[in-house]
Amino acid sequence: FLVSPLQTGRIDKSYPTVCGHTGPVLDIDWCPHNDQVIASGSEDCTVMVWQIPENGLTLSLTEPVVVLEGHSKRVGIVSWHPTARNVLLSAGCDNAIIIWNVGTGEALINLDDMHVDMIYNVSWNRNGSLICTASKDKKVRIIDPRKQEIVAEKEKTHEGARPMRAIFLADGNIFTTGFSRMSERQLALWNPKNMEEPIALHEMDTSNGVLLPFYDPDTNIIYLCGKGDSSIRYFEITDESPYVHYLNTFSSKEPQRGMGFMPKRGLDVNKCEIARFFKLHERKCEPIIMTVPRKSDLFQDDLYPDTAGPEAALEAEEWFEGKNADPLLISLKHGYIPGKNRDLKVVKKNILDNKPAANKKSDLINAPKKAADASNTQNEAKLDEILKELKSIKDTITNQDERISKLEQQMAKIA
Repeated sequence: FLVSPLQTGRIDKSYPTVCGHTGPVLDIDWCPHNDQVIASGSEDCTVMVWQIPENGLTLSLTEPVVVLEGHSKRVGIVSWHPTARNVLLSAGCDNAIIIWNVGTGEALINLDDMHVDMIYNVSWNRNGSLICTASKDKKVRIIDPRKQEIVAEKEKTHEGARPMRAIFLADGNIFTTGFSRMSERQLALWNPKNMEEPIALHEMDTSNGVLLPFYDPDTNIIYLCGKGDSSIRYFEITDESPYVHYLNTFSSKEPQRGMGFMPKRGLDVNKCEIARFFKLHERKCEPIIMTVPRKSDLFQDDLYPDTAGPEAALEAEEWFEGKNADPLLISLKHGYIPGKNRDLKVVKKNILDNKPAANKKSDLINAPKKAADASNTQNEAKLDEILKELKSIKDTITNQDERISKLEQQMAKIA
């Protein structure tokens, strides 16, 4: 895949790429807590995490910071935790969801028995305590990943057979897009505490492109981009009927192949820009800018409430131990000034090391003590095993050496 500076126009064919996967890359996701770190999932069944150099790529990048192996089929979805540092979720065609601690390169949660069919998408809630998934079996499931249990689910969320999407909103409700039995595109709003009936259900049109929802929690606006459409529809979500209010449609001539969404802190607050999309055409990537016209040049507080900043609210271990935290907010009043990104360091547990992992001084999170003790005894057992194997190999080598010297003597005699 390609990581290029924000620029318009054609990119040179010889531009360096990120090319460590042995199969096609199916999904990528920038880390919300480090602007230089990006994760990718691929048909080669692995997830890789990459550190992009501060000034962009000058050479192709082939060495990831860490390779995460655990899926038995291709990995179609990768998604970072919204508030905990170094926590990454991946979902594959083996119908399994794995949650990784990227700082140690370990799979800490494996949800492999909850989905019986292909997972279309996965969405974290605002503080990352729950995930919701949309699946080919027409079910939307709300899952507590740390308890490894399904909190709520809805069968036949949309009756149609075509793909669905489900995302969490800031208030904890769930927004879904899908198709009716008559293949009309639908959108719906659900309350996870009562999934029997939707809060709102709207039919839109009969196009067959899957509707991809992009949600802005600050303004409560959802932008729907249909694959193959040439328009973006947007809706406001409110607490009063009809709950999902149609605002407007942006139309252009060319259909979109894909769509990317700029994080809020990347927008130009002086131009009252509330959203920026990057629309992928056949041959180019074009920015689409949504602005709210205002006469005043002053900072518009109502358009820019404090938004999620790049600092993580929790460390990975704290989240795995059961803590939750909302995103740490920042003000955009004077524009966003990027801080210094710290390098992603991966501390792999050394099986030959007898000291508990928690004694290692590292910038990253120390493993919990229990895990360290357990891994300690495992390490000792593995160490014994390795020493035995080493001894047997050495013995074999000695025997072979003797045999070689005998054969050499015999050859010398014959010669």
